[in-house]
Amino acid sequence: MHGCFGKIDYLNLLPFDFFIKKSNHTYIKKAIKRSHPAHITELFLKKKVNAAFISSIKSKGQKCLDAGIVADGEVLSVFVCDGEDKDDGESKSSNALKDILNLKGKVVIGDKALQMYHKNRENCTDLAKEWKEQTGLPFVFATFCVNSNVKYYDKIIKQFLKYKTKIPYYIKKREANKLKIPLSLVELYLNKITYNIGKNEKKAIKLFLTKSK
Repeated sequence: MHGCFGKIDYLNLLPFDFFIKKSNHTYIKKAIKRSHPAHITELFLKKKVNAAFISSIKSKGQKCLDAGIVADGEVLSVFVCDGEDKDDGESKSSNALKDILNLKGKVVIGDKALQMYHKNRENCTDLAKEWKEQTGLPFVFATFCVNSNVKYYDKIIKQFLKYKTKIPYYIKKREANKLKIPLSLVELYLNKITYNIGKNEKKAIKLFLTKSK
């Protein structure tokens, strides 16, 4: 009825994942495809998933709701590090952001970037922090977009944005153990991520899409 939901399988969507599991939205629970941002975006554009947080670089012309993956300043999971000039195949927005900011080096995103942050983050630039310093705006890495059943997903998103997510200790500890990072870093990181797309976030998306042409 509502199509398959595409889920980015990163720590940054743990609050949304927890919300869905605790909600009565049974259909989404049963119809999830998990992968990295670039692949989920590709599936969405090919209409192989009906709704997903897709890379904001690909959001133009899509039906998107007022939710996304946002960082207002440092994000701790998207870096450009000294060395070989290389994109990250799991991201589209982060690779474009590196070019917009005129940076050279290796793009590292997602959970592996958090692991790197814990072990050795020297000679790395946090892209969201750099964007904030240059533009004064937050950066929107992904936006929640739908191919159909807009009212159904709009209801879910509005509920999520109003929901005060309090993730239990055992879940955060499980994620920390899985990623082999301290629990304190999991908590710090989740506090860096917001999901509401308001006036400033929309302005940031527009600027990003203009600069990425």
